[in-house]
Amino acid sequence: MNNIKLSIMMFLQYFIWGAWYVTAATYMSKILNSSGAEIGNTYSAFAFAAIISPFFVGAIADRYFSAQKAMGALHLIGGLLLLYATQVSSSFLFLLTVLFYSLMYMPTVALSNNIVFANVSDTGKVFPIIRFFGTFGWIIAGLVIGSNMMLGQKFGLGLEASNSTLPYTFYIASGASILLGMFSFTLPDVPPKGKSDSSSFGLEALVLLKDKSYLIFFISAVLICIPLSFYYSFANVFLNDIGMEGAAGKMILGQVSEAIFILSIPLLYYRLGVKNILIIGIAAWGLRFVFFANGDMSDDYYWMLMAGIVLHGICYDFFFVTGYMYTENKAGEKIKNAAQGLFTVATYGIGMTIGSWFSGIITDSYTIEGIKNWAEIWMIPAYISGAVLLFLIIFFKEKK
Repeated sequence: MNNIKLSIMMFLQYFIWGAWYVTAATYMSKILNSSGAEIGNTYSAFAFAAIISPFFVGAIADRYFSAQKAMGALHLIGGLLLLYATQVSSSFLFLLTVLFYSLMYMPTVALSNNIVFANVSDTGKVFPIIRFFGTFGWIIAGLVIGSNMMLGQKFGLGLEASNSTLPYTFYIASGASILLGMFSFTLPDVPPKGKSDSSSFGLEALVLLKDKSYLIFFISAVLICIPLSFYYSFANVFLNDIGMEGAAGKMILGQVSEAIFILSIPLLYYRLGVKNILIIGIAAWGLRFVFFANGDMSDDYYWMLMAGIVLHGICYDFFFVTGYMYTENKAGEKIKNAAQGLFTVATYGIGMTIGSWFSGIITDSYTIEGIKNWAEIWMIPAYISGAVLLFLIIFFKEKK
């Protein structure tokens, strides 16, 4: 029974994220008439929350509150903030609302994992299954808010297609957040752990950076988050801008490929080695953006757009999932939790904060009289991916 509850929790956790995050840039562009910089700064606010959230979880939630109660309260507040986001009329107020919401949401990512870890006996076998429901939740969110043809029938609400329906993406996310907030209080109790000797930000894992190979990987991971931010911030705006119907629904094919490719990582990790997998992952990033730069809605080039979306599985799994495994192997038992925390803060926090800000500036610089030159915009993250790939190939030495 607990595993069913935990699976529902994980489903809603990522359904909420997928329901508003993918189309937020489109909402800002169409409803608020936001510039690229304003959109980039808003996504930076979400990434900034990833830097702060370990402090909340490690220094406050873990010490003083039961995990499920802290999670419930944060989601209830978050649901109200998502509702409020549809009432603001300026990009700056929207940014502030997203920032405050993100400070509520991001700690719940770690809290949801902690709740699972505390209530399953074999985390190696059970956690991946429960976590899969999170990916499934994101996929369902995309199907609901997008518009797709399945088995000859139109499926999904197509909320991103019209200015009048775009706010409903936030209404759906808000409702799911409030539902999860209430549901969290029914989850198994995970009492506070009290004071911990480890840093909330994983600072004790900085010793890993003395290893030259890991330092090169770590720098590469931060830098590759810049292209990642281009995708998260502007892919949905781009696809809607060029006339793709139900773009959010089609983008969930990226999560489907992520769920498929993640199953291959444990086998390939030992067959190909860390360096080769990382090279494939970074090369996929560059290829994806080249596809976006050259693809369009014509019959001859539409496949490039779809290929760029589907490549998400290789881009994400081959670099980030492999990166988490490599970090754990390098860290060892004593500092592995701190090392994973440091890696998360560096990538999803620092890397994506810089990347989201930078992507907004680049998008504005290639926008003339409201028309975006997408071909030029997408080649910038392609070049960055190529530079990171070259950096990794030359300097990363895998120890056998």
